[in-house]
Amino acid sequence: MLVQAVEPGGAAARSGVRPGDVVLGVNGEPVGDIIDYQFLTAGDSLTLRVRSGGPVRDVAVGLAEGEALGLGFADPFGSMRRCANRCLFCFVDQLPPGLRPSLYVKDDDFRHSFWYGNFITLTNLAGRDLERIVKQRLSPLYISVHATDPRVRARLMGNPQAGAVMNQLRELARAGITFHAQAVLCPGINDGEVLARTVSDLGDLYPALASLAVVPVGLSRYGNRELRIFTAAEARRIVTQVRVWQARYREILGEPLVYASDEFYLLAGEDVPARKIYGDFPQLENGVGLVRLFRDAWRRAASRLPAALPSPRRVVLATGGLGAPVLQPVVERLNRVGNLRVQPVVVENRLFGGFVTASGLLGGADLAAALEGTTGADLVLVPPTCLRDGDLFLDDMTMADLADKLGIRVAAPEDAAALSAMVLGRERRK
Repeated sequence: MLVQAVEPGGAAARSGVRPGDVVLGVNGEPVGDIIDYQFLTAGDSLTLRVRSGGPVRDVAVGLAEGEALGLGFADPFGSMRRCANRCLFCFVDQLPPGLRPSLYVKDDDFRHSFWYGNFITLTNLAGRDLERIVKQRLSPLYISVHATDPRVRARLMGNPQAGAVMNQLRELARAGITFHAQAVLCPGINDGEVLARTVSDLGDLYPALASLAVVPVGLSRYGNRELRIFTAAEARRIVTQVRVWQARYREILGEPLVYASDEFYLLAGEDVPARKIYGDFPQLENGVGLVRLFRDAWRRAASRLPAALPSPRRVVLATGGLGAPVLQPVVERLNRVGNLRVQPVVVENRLFGGFVTASGLLGGADLAAALEGTTGADLVLVPPTCLRDGDLFLDDMTMADLADKLGIRVAAPEDAAALSAMVLGRERRK
């Protein structure tokens, strides 16, 4: 572990550890990544094995109660364990050519699942990996199950080893490791009776199973021709199934356990559940509950809107096709404010193709094309979900690039309150 930063006056600094040193071990145990480091430095009396460009030395470190070592590392994990599956629906395989290289990396590292909440498949785990997960209590994990039927899962993932997932999950459950699961549904393959079995099998592992998200497959124009997207009628059937399972598990366990992603409700043309159904929103990053949070926050923001603005103001609100129904009542309410005109623009996704309607997959060039000719607006708002690190679109265009092309200020409101403030011209600019 290459030391990049040392907290001045901290325990490590007092013991002579400096930036550029390499931490090789703690209390006689090797350190390979940040999880090893955190696990082994939990005590109050430590011996670090350190290399400083010369001989390896042992450094004794005393920690005050509650004090951390105060070290920051250049590369917390080293090499990443990558996915070895050939999933029918893998979205990385559906990316258009020419994007930045990092987007094509298939992460399937159990350490990243624990640390960052990334979904993993378990197909590349060796016995020693499971031992480490149990020993270091790497819980919760986030696991892409998709189907518990061995043959169906092996087919979906293009890997004969994928069929052993229930054995792996039972081993984790016996060891007290909790996990959040997802099932990316492909019509005619792992929905229907296969999905019912998946829900039943995973439900039997409660409380090790913390939540299960049911998500529709996403297909770009580069996707597998064996697959198709869900129809509205099929989405309604999924939503109905999920409601039945939620009611059953709430009666038995006191919580819904199974959640349909927002996309299923939008495809079905149905409203998302009430806030109480989502509990602590365990799969928000998987698109489960975002619409509910937005609508509740918007209700609060709308109650504070003024009757009118002191001077005319025009704002353009860009969205993907899936998000348009969510924003429609927002636009209608804003346009009741005097001197304010909000114009929604539904952006066609040319980067991935017309099947892709999620706002988070819009490229900067698509936004620029859809908004070309926009004149007289004071502000253009784009979905924050289509940005990485707050500024970069998937096609490497930046917010500044888009603003230059349009000749209009561009912003991305992080939530409903920020949207209201930006539309009204009341936000605090950084």
